[in-house]
Amino acid sequence: MKRKPIKTIYDLAELAGVSAATVSRALAGKSIVSSSTAEKIKKLAQQHGFQPSALARNLRTRKAGAIGVVIPLGHERAQHISDPFFMTMIGCLADELTERGFDLVLSRVIPDRADWLETIIKNARVDGLIIIGQSDQSAALDAAAGHYLPMVAWGAFTQGQIHCSVGTDNFLGGRLAMRHLVDRGCKTVAFLGNTRAIEIAQRCEGARAALADGQRDVTLTEVETHLTPELSGDDIGAFLDSVDKMPDGIFAASDMIALNTIQALVSRGLSVPDQVRVVGFDDLPIARSTVPPLTTIRQDVASGASQMVDCLLKRIDGKQTGSIVLNPELVMRGST
Repeated sequence: MKRKPIKTIYDLAELAGVSAATVSRALAGKSIVSSSTAEKIKKLAQQHGFQPSALARNLRTRKAGAIGVVIPLGHERAQHISDPFFMTMIGCLADELTERGFDLVLSRVIPDRADWLETIIKNARVDGLIIIGQSDQSAALDAAAGHYLPMVAWGAFTQGQIHCSVGTDNFLGGRLAMRHLVDRGCKTVAFLGNTRAIEIAQRCEGARAALADGQRDVTLTEVETHLTPELSGDDIGAFLDSVDKMPDGIFAASDMIALNTIQALVSRGLSVPDQVRVVGFDDLPIARSTVPPLTTIRQDVASGASQMVDCLLKRIDGKQTGSIVLNPELVMRGST
């Protein structure tokens, strides 16, 4: 008589002549099962191509086997997941999580309600949350962190914050960018970015601090600029067309703003870097292939993703972790 296929641990238990609990423990590597019995069960499972159900395993361990990755857009509601920075970060996180046996559940959130994060925590069937960017939602993150441990955010660190963050020293990055433009001889510099987002606000503060170090003959103009490429082009164009004197240096709060800036300058007959020097922030892959290649402040996104996952897994296990601040790096290319 043909034996029925082995589809469950109960089928395998019947074949091995042991209980389903013994099969479960053997496949999980529990030492409570004798080595001979465990070897017999594993050999039968291999012969019959039996793979234990991930869902069943997760139910036993009370884990979902998935991590929620959330992008809150309180400061820039038109921004899309297809934004090159988000795609770079999501790719690094996906690599880290899948290598450690987790699925990734992605959400883009417009935080219209104060309890948006509490709702996600309550309803999401995940083991923990990674928040990409604090946006203008630091208060919501702090409130949730007071009772929900398995959560880590990519972004800025500020004194007194409750939630765990991993991110670049944006203040230092802003200072490096501004000092570089000053060292290149720039006297009138424009900062382009949306300072409602805490990371960008810190970059602007760093630029201001670089001038406070004694550069009294250099002026800094702050221009509110969308992060979304479809909108930032209009902001940049309106600024360039309104100034009486064209700035000789531009510090863009992101690489995408910097690339739109170069396009706007060239379309107006201005040369980069001969007439206007441009510095970005991020060091996305596209920064190397633009014309001219973009000078920028590098964030180590891959390292940041790895460290976020490390922190989150510790928190899933009930351990507290501190925030991590990564060093930025000035990458000099052809735009300055």
